Amino acid sequence: MPQRPLFVARWVPAFAGTTPSGLIRENRKVPTAAETTVRIPAAAVGAFMTDAFRACGLPDADAATVAGAMLDADLSGSDAHGVFRLPGYVRNLQRGNVNPRANLRVVERAPATALLDGDNGMGHLVMTHAAKLAVEIARAAGVAWVGVRRSNHAGAGSTYAAIPLAAGMIGIYSAVSGSNFMAPWGGAEPLLGTNPIAVAIPAGNAAPVVLDIATSVVSNGAIRSYAAENRPMPEGWVISRADGTPITDGRRLAEGMFVPMGTYKGSGLALVLGLLGGPLNRAAFGRDVKDVNAEQVRETNTGQFVIALDVARFLAPDVFAAEVNRHVRDLVGSKKLPGVDDIHIPGQGREQRRTDRQQNGVPLAPSLLKQLDEVAKSLAIEPLTARA
Repeated sequence: MPQRPLFVARWVPAFAGTTPSGLIRENRKVPTAAETTVRIPAAAVGAFMTDAFRACGLPDADAATVAGAMLDADLSGSDAHGVFRLPGYVRNLQRGNVNPRANLRVVERAPATALLDGDNGMGHLVMTHAAKLAVEIARAAGVAWVGVRRSNHAGAGSTYAAIPLAAGMIGIYSAVSGSNFMAPWGGAEPLLGTNPIAVAIPAGNAAPVVLDIATSVVSNGAIRSYAAENRPMPEGWVISRADGTPITDGRRLAEGMFVPMGTYKGSGLALVLGLLGGPLNRAAFGRDVKDVNAEQVRETNTGQFVIALDVARFLAPDVFAAEVNRHVRDLVGSKKLPGVDDIHIPGQGREQRRTDRQQNGVPLAPSLLKQLDEVAKSLAIEPLTARA
């Protein structure tokens, strides 16, 4: 099997030859050179998505919750998990693949654990409920592990890790991906998802440390963006199922599988996260996982989990925050390699993007705006372009 990259972090070059100082988020949809983005006010994007979900049958409060979670992804820079996903979600709701009026039920409850049944509802709704439940349990027990079954794709993991964060706690989120794109290391059959993990650590008045990564070299969203725009993918992202050789042509994705980060380490991490999110919750894993991009004949039974850890059970939160800040300053101020302008700490860019996009609007590609206007027409709601 060809040699794989030993480690690829959250940040990857936008274009060949880009120096480390010009890195971009791996899951961010990058417009083509011929396509410029249009800034749309965040409030307009959120209201548009809320109206779309209401038109698909979600109760008002649930529609607002789902739209809020998606807008959080857009604001923080996880563009492949925000309004970009709306056409696909609307399609699934219209086809009856997702329950618009899910009855969320806690089916198991103990002092520090809970198991939530999502009733095949929108994953954003299910995971928002699960993360809030984790905070509630952790306030009493110090730590909470909430497992989820019968859920669906929930977008950016950082959104749910950040719910405990807002309560001064450490948040951890993971999920079994809705499609299998990776093989166990050395295998030729995709039986593993790009199962993500997100960790959010409070840092007082400074930007919190928020890591949100897929277990593949780059996320499914990044790969799909390149393929949709007919841009050649860098070698090392996708390999052939037949012989392990690199695939750079997005039109050949069906022949390939994604490369795990860190070779066997990424494959192993995807495996253990999948087992914790799947079988532990009686949710889908391995051969039981359906491709969410294919026509569904039954619910996906997506499994997820969220952990909340109360910092105050270990030391005073302000003391912990000061320590986090001290170490972050040491890391950012440490010696840099030639050609590197900045050392990036996970979460710093997230806060900068949120500030920028809340003030200046969410950047959306014209091609996406066209799709969203078509969605609006099909749902008989006001188009997003008319709200800007």
